[in-house]
Amino acid sequence: QVQLVESGGGLVQPGGSLRLSCAASGSIVSINIMRWYRQAPGEQRELVALISSSGSTNYADSVKGRFTVSRENSVNTVYLQMNSLKPEDTAVYYCNAAILRNGWRNYWGPGTQVTVSS
Repeated sequence: QVQLVESGGGLVQPGGSLRLSCAASGSIVSINIMRWYRQAPGEQRELVALISSSGSTNYADSVKGRFTVSRENSVNTVYLQMNSLKPEDTAVYYCNAAILRNGWRNYWGPGTQVTVSS
């Protein structure tokens, strides 16, 4: 019954910006930590950013200063604002969240493609 869906991906020029969204739906009691991961072809999935229930954030060194994660609890949504994009940011971006329904469980979205290319 719980679903995460990412949106906002696409093709962008180097130096450009994109804003990703991830909306959770279903019989949700509460959402704790929310994370953004990414995975490029042939590479391991890596943690990009996270935001706690209190709004505390952490970022991978590779995106620090360029990306900003935020959340809007009233609509069960987490955002990832990506600025100064580089070709090495190209990857499928996944939303992940700890959600309380009958118990705490970890959920994943299907991912959204971000391509940074000229």
